[in-house]
Amino acid sequence: MTTSENLSSPIKTPDYIVVEGPIGVGKTSLTRRLADVLGSDTLLEQPGENPFLERFYAAPKQFALPTQLFFLFQRARQIEALKQGDMFRPSCVADFMLEKDAMFARTNLDDDELRLYEQVYAQLKLELPVPDLVIYLQAPSNVLSERIHRRGIDYERRIERDYLERLVDAYTRFFYDYHEAPLLVVNAAEINFVDSDEDFQMLLEHIRKIRSGRHFFNPVATAI
Repeated sequence: MTTSENLSSPIKTPDYIVVEGPIGVGKTSLTRRLADVLGSDTLLEQPGENPFLERFYAAPKQFALPTQLFFLFQRARQIEALKQGDMFRPSCVADFMLEKDAMFARTNLDDDELRLYEQVYAQLKLELPVPDLVIYLQAPSNVLSERIHRRGIDYERRIERDYLERLVDAYTRFFYDYHEAPLLVVNAAEINFVDSDEDFQMLLEHIRKIRSGRHFFNPVATAI
C-alpha cells in the first residue's frame, strides 16, 4: 500500500484535537493538514486581528497587557463558539488551547499587570472543553528563529532569541504539569509534517494508538 493510499484511508482519531507549541514550531500548518485529511473543522488563532501584536514585538513592556487581554477575549469567544456547536458538528482540530493564555501572561506581564489579568480571567467564568488529544510540538529556540525568519512576516522578525527561549521554557513547564487530556509530546525540530507524506503518516499512525496518558514521539526525519 502506498503512502497516498494510507492518507486516504479511514482513520479512527479523536474528535477534538489541539495542536500546541511556541511560535514558529509549525502548529498551524499541522492543524490545517490534520483537519484536511480527517475532514475536520479548524479552530485557528487569529494573530493578525490583534492590533497590539506588532507593537508588542517592537516595545514588549509597553504593549504586553493590551496584547494579552485582546488575545484572551478573542480566544474565549472562539472557545465559546466551539462549545455552542450542536451534536452533529464535525470533529475539530485547533491550533491553540485557552489554558495557555495564562502561561503567556505570566511570561509577558509584570506583577501588577498579571494581577489585573487574573482578575479579568476570573470574571470570564470560562468552562473549557477538554480535548480528546493534545499534540505538543517541541523545538529549540534556534530552530524556531530560523522558521520565523523563513516565513517572512516583518514584525515577527523583531522577536529576540531570549524571548523565544523563555517561551520554550514556559511551554516545557506548562506541559510538564498538564494532565487534563491525553498528551502527545512531539520532537518537531527535524521532521516535516507539512511537506513529507512519510513524516505525516508516521504521526497519524501514532495518533491512532493513543487513548489516554502521556506519550512521546521522537521520529527520524525522512527525505522529501
